[in-house]
Amino acid sequence: MRWYWLDRFEKFVAGEEAISLKNVTLAEEPLDDYLPGYAHYPHSLIIEGMAQTGGILLSQTNDFRDKIVLAKVSKAEFDCIARPGDTIRLRAVLVNRQADGAIVEGSIEVNDEPQGRMELTFAILDESYGSEPFFIPSDFCRVLRGLCLFDVGVNPDGSPLQIPEEMLAAEIDALTTPCE
Repeated sequence: MRWYWLDRFEKFVAGEEAISLKNVTLAEEPLDDYLPGYAHYPHSLIIEGMAQTGGILLSQTNDFRDKIVLAKVSKAEFDCIARPGDTIRLRAVLVNRQADGAIVEGSIEVNDEPQGRMELTFAILDESYGSEPFFIPSDFCRVLRGLCLFDVGVNPDGSPLQIPEEMLAAEIDALTTPCE
């Protein structure tokens, strides 16, 4: 099972910047288990949320065809904690993209107040890691729709971001293929 530590995208400019939101609730298991008696959202999950935000931003630059993994957390600084009832805003900026990876700078706010900064390095894996995608395209498209990526996403010129044809075809195929 894959975990998504984001609730939705608030802004997405292809190849440039993405802003996602996470609403912290008491219903989340990590809040109970991480430090009993002191419910807060662990910084490790905020790093994961930023990795997901930045990874989706990077992956979209090649219509989600690349295999992208978080390679390194170069910097992660936190000024405060997030508690139940807070909203975390994760802003990822793609600052450098190469054929084999990219660097994403991130800033975090809790309830519109600065909470931290980070720099993440992503690796783009080559064909030696296999030809199978990391995600089932129809399922991943459904996740991206649920995160409102295609509702708020735009290209740098302001035109609406389109769902890649391969993902649309996979969705249609998933809907029309009988269950076995």
